[in-house]
Amino acid sequence: MTSRIAGIDHVAITVTDIDRATDFYRDVLGAVQTSEYAPGGRVLVRSLTIGGCALNIHQQGNGIRLVARRPTPGSADVCFRWAGTIEQAEAHLARKGVEVIDGPAPRFSADGKPGRSVYFTDPDGNLLELMSVTSAEGTVAPS
Repeated sequence: MTSRIAGIDHVAITVTDIDRATDFYRDVLGAVQTSEYAPGGRVLVRSLTIGGCALNIHQQGNGIRLVARRPTPGSADVCFRWAGTIEQAEAHLARKGVEVIDGPAPRFSADGKPGRSVYFTDPDGNLLELMSVTSAEGTVAPS
């Protein structure tokens, strides 16, 4: 049977401080807030877009029924495709004061292209990855 899945619409992560997480993703990854769910004025969920990807951040202990069985801050591992060289990604993270904890490391992208990644964490310890399939000469790596 052929899959009818067209792609991932969004990923949701749980955080200890939704405002701190929003600031991090906005400052480091250029996230844009698209909506929020704030019954009674208390923000429980924020939706962000980052380079065409959607990331929902959930405040820990928000009381929302429809969540993962164990929504835990620091349990996510998310890779973002970087539109540039891995050296540019490293320089960007350094300018933002974000420590690279591993890499550049060789990896393959979801579409099978060879690339390189650097790894770092958000304020809750979620593992984040920037992957580049662009060579040092600025060309996209062949598949």
